[in-house]
Amino acid sequence: MTLESIWQDEKYHSLSPEQIARLKEQGCTCNDWQQVKVIVDFNTDNVHSVHYSGRIRLGVFKEEVTFFGGITTPSGIYNASIHNCIIGNNVFISNIKNYIANYIIEDNVIIDNIGLLAVEGESSFGNGIEVVSINEAGGREIPIYDRLSAHIAYILAFYRHRSVVIEKLQGIICNYAHSVTSSMGIVGKDASIINSRIIKNVKIGPAAILECVTKLENGSINSCHEDSVYIGPGVCAKEFIISSGAKVSDGALLSKCFVGQGTELSRQYSAENSLFFAN
Repeated sequence: MTLESIWQDEKYHSLSPEQIARLKEQGCTCNDWQQVKVIVDFNTDNVHSVHYSGRIRLGVFKEEVTFFGGITTPSGIYNASIHNCIIGNNVFISNIKNYIANYIIEDNVIIDNIGLLAVEGESSFGNGIEVVSINEAGGREIPIYDRLSAHIAYILAFYRHRSVVIEKLQGIICNYAHSVTSSMGIVGKDASIINSRIIKNVKIGPAAILECVTKLENGSINSCHEDSVYIGPGVCAKEFIISSGAKVSDGALLSKCFVGQGTELSRQYSAENSLFFAN
């Protein structure tokens, strides 16, 4: 399904005058209420103090979410500014200090107490970024992407004399980066982003856990339900790909890095122009 087809999905309909009035009573504002569309079972009860702008699509908020320590609270949107977003069912969004802009937020996501979550312009989310991991003077750059393996990286770095092979591999990676380029990011099902600061142009996979993150910019977190990714306190990362099962925490600093499956980086570890393949 294309992005535009999601915006045009017939399951969404305009808010009724009664729903708009109720949202206003609950402290909600909007630049143009005609741009806000909801699914049939949408209930206004769990939406308070939210400012909407751009195109907005909202699911239903019926179930409770559970936090660390067993605390439960109703899903919904509270104290937030939302711009140009598609928000799924039973999502919990609360205490957004700046705003959330240009994101598809899938079902059962928790976003609580963060500074900024936004995409600006078009982004390939770290795909296609060239990493100078072998020769600091250049000439053996490796373009990273979601499906990079140690074998492909080795060929790209050490088989430069096989120009046809290198060109074909670079073409495949370039085409892939183009295929995932979008003006909207995604937060996958069951992901959690809690007590974090700035997240720009980042694609976040299902079941990922981000807590107390300082800054993430231009990257992909390729988490999945079978092997989730954990990004922990103090992490700063720019131009990166993080693969399933990886754990990055405790003040780690990354720039132009590929973090392979199952890799663990912590305790203020710092890396630039590096590839990690733990599997």
